[in-house]
Amino acid sequence: MIQLQSAPRVERIMGTAVLFDIRDPDFDESAVGAAVSFLRWVDATFSTHRDDSQISLLRSGGLTMGDVHPLVRDVLARCEMLRRDTEGAFDHHPDTTLDPSGLVKGWALERAAAILSRTGIESFLVSAGGDIVARGAPEGLAAWRVGIRDPAHPEATLGTVQLRGLAIATSGRYERGNHIWSSGDMGEVLASVSMVGPDLGTADALATAVFASGLADLGWLNRFPGYDLIAVTADRRILRTAGAPFVSASTQ
Repeated sequence: MIQLQSAPRVERIMGTAVLFDIRDPDFDESAVGAAVSFLRWVDATFSTHRDDSQISLLRSGGLTMGDVHPLVRDVLARCEMLRRDTEGAFDHHPDTTLDPSGLVKGWALERAAAILSRTGIESFLVSAGGDIVARGAPEGLAAWRVGIRDPAHPEATLGTVQLRGLAIATSGRYERGNHIWSSGDMGEVLASVSMVGPDLGTADALATAVFASGLADLGWLNRFPGYDLIAVTADRRILRTAGAPFVSASTQ
């Protein structure tokens, strides 16, 4: 079915609202359906809240690594690589319990975006709970403009980032409460951390890692060229790396 440009589509998946905003003048609606179906499969397979998910069964011993879907093995292998490369700042075994959630949502949205791209859709945004994949741009604009929320006043923004062929992932306490396992000296008290880069799965994991471990020692970020940090401290100061495409609200 070919559909003309329409209002964004919103689906409730993975405990949050997933938004598909497609700006192509026409597109195949079945591509969006395929992306939604994939995300629902991810939710059923990777959920840590469902006793029958493959992750929960791995945790309980009901399944072995040889029993699970190949994509589950791929995600867990990538989690282990991220754990090594972040020197333990990203950890898919918090409190010794298997939990790849810090990677899964971003990884899943990136793959959902690839489903849309493969059908020829060029200008779209896929967003869920602070994680966004952007391709192309709305008509008349050079890039998608995405606001960085003020953690103290979620209805307000501290500034914007411009995304074209990039992704942004945000970790913080305002989306679902204090849901990130944390240890160590955070140095700065952080309210939110956003990472911008070419792949949303990696950006998601890095945002989780920085938020969990703080800003005391981020030398491992040098292993991730092309990814930039935007951190908001508890007292609303904005700290960012040089390449972050951020424009403060005060200068707009």
